[in-house]
Amino acid sequence: SLQLMSCQYANGAKPSPAAAPERLPFSRVTPEDVAFFRKILPGRTITDPDLLESNNVDWLKSVRGSSEVLLRPQTTEDVSQILKYCNSRNLAVNPQGGNTGLVGGSVPVYDEIILSTALMNNILTFDSISGILTCQAGCVLENLSLYLEERDYIMPLDLGAKGSCHIGGNVATNAGGLRLLRYGSLRGTVLGLEAVLADGQVLNCLAKLRKDNTGYDLKQLFIGSEGTLGVITAVSILCPRKPKSVNVVFLGCETFEQLLKTFQLCKGMLGEILSAYEFLDSECMRLLNTHLKLPNPISDCPFYVVIETSGSDPTHDGEKLHNFLDEAMTSSLVTDGTVATEDSKIKALWSMRERVTEALTHDGFTYKYDISLPVERIYQLVTDMREHLGDRAKSVVGYGHVGDGNLHLNVTSPTKDPALLAAIEPFVYEWTASCHGSISAEHGLGLKKRNYIYYSKPSQAVALMGNIKAMLDPKGILNPYKTLPDDLK
Repeated sequence: SLQLMSCQYANGAKPSPAAAPERLPFSRVTPEDVAFFRKILPGRTITDPDLLESNNVDWLKSVRGSSEVLLRPQTTEDVSQILKYCNSRNLAVNPQGGNTGLVGGSVPVYDEIILSTALMNNILTFDSISGILTCQAGCVLENLSLYLEERDYIMPLDLGAKGSCHIGGNVATNAGGLRLLRYGSLRGTVLGLEAVLADGQVLNCLAKLRKDNTGYDLKQLFIGSEGTLGVITAVSILCPRKPKSVNVVFLGCETFEQLLKTFQLCKGMLGEILSAYEFLDSECMRLLNTHLKLPNPISDCPFYVVIETSGSDPTHDGEKLHNFLDEAMTSSLVTDGTVATEDSKIKALWSMRERVTEALTHDGFTYKYDISLPVERIYQLVTDMREHLGDRAKSVVGYGHVGDGNLHLNVTSPTKDPALLAAIEPFVYEWTASCHGSISAEHGLGLKKRNYIYYSKPSQAVALMGNIKAMLDPKGILNPYKTLPDDLK
């Protein structure tokens, strides 16, 4: 079976730390196993290789597994029965949501059974007074957004993959996205969850309370655990009211320093209505123009900013925004800009930021890095990487969430290039560690980044993670080869 197609050998001799490790001694699926699954999931046990193909390959088409069985449970009880059986048989399981992950965490490495949450897509309850939504893990983020918007609420998170990603996967990977600046991370907005442990035990922590200080906060163990400690089957999440007025501004800056000064000004002058502050560089704009034929809404600049405001009073918000833009222009922090208030123009401006990932896929083979850094150092990494790689890369681009100190650094080449990868890694991780940053801000570790965890976490912390994994999943059947480094095995 083909493993990590993206990075087999970084320097010709030893495998890249991102490559797949050896298969662990799990059982292999037998006809008897399939018969058992067909009995408990009639019509929802898939073994047709053609139907399995899309579940075996990640969205980036960089990792491919060779699973022969796809299970589609509808209830928590289904999941419980599946895991209880797999644990007793020592069969490895790959939990899968919308399969939009970028680190190889959502597809099998070998022949793990795929447990898909796609049919677990029911909204259970919504309290229109508190704004608390409870739903199954397989609900697609965009569907939840549409459901809430009809009721004058919104989801506290929004990401480019919203049309495919599942809320369970979002929680399992602690997804960040475009609204984090305003509404905080899922560690704060998820009030409770239900998860099934490796042995089939159902852990019901589906609280609907803002405050609850009774013992350890167990739900936090599962948020960001990438399916390695349990399968999330339902979540309760605190949703904000839908803002009555939304404005989006697209600005151009001459230098990154000006972009940061604009951010400072913006925080001071827009205050509580600021909901997003995103940036992209001129290289991103070139890719959007070239590959997606998206025209630049303003004149050419080295840096671009997308600012969103969300508030309850259009007049008040408009006034604040006008004053901010006035100040930004007169103090020469911003060289050009455009404002959108109606939906179609708002969507058009947002697509300049949201579709960068898509544009990159048309530029060649992409090496993706998702880094947290002190905000003033964010772009220096892009500049240093360009200098470091010289003409070995086709494009080196930087974009991301300035408000959260989160850079998306992407390097493209015409085809997969082991020599280029060896030049990028470990340079990018050493650079990040030297600034006390994180080598994965929001994408997680999955398969590709698992062995780089020590750049961001001390060995004692990683050892403790290994102990927690061993306690909750002693046989290691849940999403093996992911998240934790190989040296813990």
